[in-house]
Amino acid sequence: MTRVSMRTDFPLRGVCSALVTPLDAAGEVHADRLAALVEHQVSQGVHGLVPLGSTGEYYALSPAERERVLQATLEAAAGRAAVIAGANAGSTADVVAYARQAQTLGCDAVMLAAPYYSLPTDDELYEHFRAVDRAIDIPIVIYNYPARTGVDMRPAFLERLAALPRIQYVKESSGEMARVTELIRRCGERLGVFCGCDTLALECLVVGAIGWIGGVVNVLPAAHVELYRLAVEQQDYRAARDVFYRLLPLLELMEGQGKYTQYVKAGCALTGHEVGAPRPPLQPPTDAEHAVLRAAIESWQSH
Repeated sequence: MTRVSMRTDFPLRGVCSALVTPLDAAGEVHADRLAALVEHQVSQGVHGLVPLGSTGEYYALSPAERERVLQATLEAAAGRAAVIAGANAGSTADVVAYARQAQTLGCDAVMLAAPYYSLPTDDELYEHFRAVDRAIDIPIVIYNYPARTGVDMRPAFLERLAALPRIQYVKESSGEMARVTELIRRCGERLGVFCGCDTLALECLVVGAIGWIGGVVNVLPAAHVELYRLAVEQQDYRAARDVFYRLLPLLELMEGQGKYTQYVKAGCALTGHEVGAPRPPLQPPTDAEHAVLRAAIESWQSH
């Protein structure tokens, strides 16, 4: 296979925060807290905002709540950062409707994983994405996260998808570094690759990923932006490595406990941004888990 060179002009790039959805004490969406969180993220230099992803608990929100989250994010961002709306659902018709809604509201792109539970074949999944591609005029970020969806979109399939005009990006969250390099080799001129596995962020950025979409950005946005600046914009790999190795224990803790959203929401509170608890069936971290998380954040802050 011929090696493909990498584009450097993808409009979407950099550090994108997979936003949590703040809830109040009664478990309702708290738009003011969301606006405050967005303001903080933007002020710290975050390049993009991704509401209604898995960290945003989209699956636990009603259609009206999903629309409210998008509106609040767009209003708070005010054009200062790209807004990439999660538009996932269990059926093609619902995904098309959510993607069209995101475009109508003014989002810059949508992010789409494989529909959950149905386990479509490659051909079925291709037709699903093609239907969305035909329905909207804004870019699509494909989200490959087989651990969550039960469907693995391998590089050859993603290369096939990249021929569709709106499919211009992929968030690769399989946790396999070789996937990232293979995707860039196959599709680097057509498909911008975002790191979707926090503990591989440095490697991904060094080999040519155009950015990093992560939930821990909610907690430590400035550190994520600094890593991107050093690794991609300045190519100061020694300094980038120092930042990454200081971040790594916290990233490993967040990803390694099977409680990613729960830890991210707790981490937001520990860094001064109360966003409430996750919606059931998820529960906040236990007291012991909270203590470990607090220690990890304090260790980062003390450096």
